[in-house]
Amino acid sequence: MNSKLAARIIAIVLAALMLMSVIYGAITAIASPPPAGAITQKEIEELKNKKKALEQEKSQVSSSINEEKYNLASATAKKEVLDDRIRLTQLEIDNIAEQLVLYGALVTEQKETVELAKNDEDAQWALYKRRIRDLEENGRITYIGVLFSANSFSDLLARIDFIDDIMKSDEQVYQDLVKARERHQEKQAELEELVAEMEVEEAELAAKQEELEREVTEALEVISEIEVDLAQSLAAYEELVADSKKMQDSINAAVDQYNKEQAAKNNGSTVVGTGVFMWPSRDSNYVTSLFGTRLHPTFKDYRMHTGVDIGGGINGKNIVAADSGTVILATYNSSYGNYVVINHGNGYTTLYAHMQKMKVKKGDKVTKGDVIGLVGSTGNSTGPHIHFEISYNGTRKDPLSFFKAGTYRLAPGLK
Repeated sequence: MNSKLAARIIAIVLAALMLMSVIYGAITAIASPPPAGAITQKEIEELKNKKKALEQEKSQVSSSINEEKYNLASATAKKEVLDDRIRLTQLEIDNIAEQLVLYGALVTEQKETVELAKNDEDAQWALYKRRIRDLEENGRITYIGVLFSANSFSDLLARIDFIDDIMKSDEQVYQDLVKARERHQEKQAELEELVAEMEVEEAELAAKQEELEREVTEALEVISEIEVDLAQSLAAYEELVADSKKMQDSINAAVDQYNKEQAAKNNGSTVVGTGVFMWPSRDSNYVTSLFGTRLHPTFKDYRMHTGVDIGGGINGKNIVAADSGTVILATYNSSYGNYVVINHGNGYTTLYAHMQKMKVKKGDKVTKGDVIGLVGSTGNSTGPHIHFEISYNGTRKDPLSFFKAGTYRLAPGLK
């Protein structure tokens, strides 16, 4: 009778353990689905496809550089092709950086999944150890002992069924442990694969950044070539003067178009600046060229400079919006390179030229101090700098007249 009672107790304990295992598995399944809005591999694949398209476009630009007609082209034409290649390299860098952000999010999610899988394995292992301990503690009651304690044939058959249930429960506990361990190992392997892919992208990003530096250096060498050749330098300068005249017409037209669009919307979404400008660089206040008519040092005649130039070894540094407003132009011009124009309302616009990279697009709303681009030397530029203009009601004004003394410092020879 005692044996029967002990056997029943064991059966109840095993049944409870099996129930705990099933309940825990259900809870784990509920607790570990991917979070809503989780990053997916598909998003990374879409970026990789964009990257391939950029590589093809860049290959075409590089092919044109290798052609004989490129060698015969003027230095200004070469500079424009090099600017295009710099632009594409920068887009590749942005693409890889975006992929790394997604990889980082995926790795974080995968680490959480691995942790859940590990917790599941630990719980199953604890359950399995508890079952083994129960068998050891009740070792005096063996399967054979239960069978031989039967007092009739029908009792024997019942005991055989009972033992079969116990053996199945033991096997289930073991199989649950094996599955939990395999899932943990699988998720760990997926995590390691993601990390490896991320490391490859990080290495490529570093290589692309070095490539960009080489391309910028090559573009600067072409600028030097233009400066040495007086005829080419004069042609480039004349083009810049002509474009500066057209530029203000383009700005005025863009402002008129913007005002018409806002009037049609009539939704109060116009962004108006404060009318008080901040310096467009946080890294340099060094003015290398002033606004106004000046004696050109090379051509020895008086020419108009429509803005101020801010230099001082700031290649790649941030350019910030001088005031709040709406971007009405963000494009490329062979003279101004990559340039951005912001409409601040109340008749004011500002222009920022020769950017290595534009970080805003037409229609963007910006707040004073927002980063809108990076310093570069795209277009007809004698080196990395910010060409900065302020216009009021369609007329260019001296940018320095809007700043207090001490905000900027002049290069030697300027006054």
